[in-house]
Amino acid sequence: MLSGTSISYLLGPLTAFGVVGVLVLLLRWAFSGRPVSLVERRPATGAAGEYGLLVPVAAPGSFIEGELLRRRLEDAGIRATLVPTAEGPRVMVFPDTERVARALLADTP
Repeated sequence: MLSGTSISYLLGPLTAFGVVGVLVLLLRWAFSGRPVSLVERRPATGAAGEYGLLVPVAAPGSFIEGELLRRRLEDAGIRATLVPTAEGPRVMVFPDTERVARALLADTP
C-alpha cells in the first residue's frame, strides 16, 4: 500500500519531467528555422523595372534631390516614392499618374 509520502516522491519527478518537456517544445518552436524574421533585412537593390507597378519618372543625381522631387509630387497630390536602384536613385509613381508627374517635374526649374 502506498502512503502519502511515497506519492510525493513519484509526483515530484513526474512534474519536473513534464515542465522540462514543455520547455523543450517551446524552445524548439522558438528557435526553429521560420522564414519570417523579426529583424528587418537590408533592402535589395534592383533595376528600375523590378519595382512592380511603379514606373520611374525622374532620375535625380542624389537622394537629396530625389527627396525634393518626391515632395513636390506629394504636394501636388501624386503618390510617389524614392527608391535606390542599381542605376542610382529613382522617383517612382503609379502608371495612372505617370503623365501628370512627368509634366509637373518638367515644369520645375
